[in-house]
Amino acid sequence: MQKQILVSESYEANKEKYERGDHYVGVSMWEFEWCPKYRYKMFRKWKYRKLGEACIRRAASEYKIRWIELNVQPNHIHGTAAIPMTMSPSKALQLLKGRSSYLFFRNHEKARLRYPKGHLWARGKFGASLGFIQVDVVNGYVRNQDEHHGTVWIME
Repeated sequence: MQKQILVSESYEANKEKYERGDHYVGVSMWEFEWCPKYRYKMFRKWKYRKLGEACIRRAASEYKIRWIELNVQPNHIHGTAAIPMTMSPSKALQLLKGRSSYLFFRNHEKARLRYPKGHLWARGKFGASLGFIQVDVVNGYVRNQDEHHGTVWIME
């Protein structure tokens, strides 16, 4: 009985954050991280960082993925996202990486000199499920990536 009360209290406190479908109610929050191929520092320049972020956000919106926190570093992407309950985290990353790569190359044609085959992202990825308690801690970590890595941005 005690467990039932805790679940119900958690639901009431966060019910506006839950996704609803015909046969489900819930939220699927994930921490994601991936890198450019060969770990090149593709996003070292501020304008490319912003372009990469815009491409990733647009790809997410096209597939109903909602970024809670997103941080583009020179040689990796780190963020927390809420994905549709009907989508696996692996599928979400496949869609995000594929579409954002396409958009990035379309808007930055010189990047093809470094990646002639059009593969911006490395094959690897990281994903971990999150609950409402953990998401604030992870978001703080994602927000502070610049300090954590000592990132210096090239402004051009």
